[in-house]
Amino acid sequence: MQIKAIKLQPNNPFTWASGWKSPIYCDNRITLSHPSIRTYIRQKLTTLIQEEFGVVGCVAGVATAGIPQGVLVAQELGLPFAYVRAKPKEHGTGNLIEGDIFPGQRVVVVEDLISTGKSSLQAVDALRDAGYEVAGLVAIFTYGFDAATQNFKNAKCRLATLSNYTALIKYAEKHQYISSDDVSVLQKWRENPADWGKNE
Repeated sequence: MQIKAIKLQPNNPFTWASGWKSPIYCDNRITLSHPSIRTYIRQKLTTLIQEEFGVVGCVAGVATAGIPQGVLVAQELGLPFAYVRAKPKEHGTGNLIEGDIFPGQRVVVVEDLISTGKSSLQAVDALRDAGYEVAGLVAIFTYGFDAATQNFKNAKCRLATLSNYTALIKYAEKHQYISSDDVSVLQKWRENPADWGKNE
């Protein structure tokens, strides 16, 4: 919030690519421009992986925002890195998974942000289809949507994140980034994000 990687605007909502109206916009790419914050996130993601998933043989990032975070974590762990495209490359080798890693390895997937989890789980499916054992997925932040919880459960994929929407709102109110009146608005959005703001 200090570097405005997360913006909260209950009275002036953003429009997501999905068309949803949202009082929050999260751009974790901005953290890459701030060395101390970038280092903090790298270290915390590394610790989270070690605590939640134990020993892994490879780190895989989800294109595109999961790639730089994944590279930083792989470097910290001294592990090979690969990334998963949203769709196969349209020329050359036609790869969906990029990197020199071998099927059978235990892989942890790195993502920056979880909304519904669909694109992240596409990467998990691609790795599994290619013969990798996916230990689970880590991300910086999750909105905590019920749909995401269900999607990860259905995919039998463990999810661990550094922070979440509930913790964010508590922090934002405590440090006066938002007013107490804003809190109820922000909570209502999370309950039904697809329809929030349509009648306003």
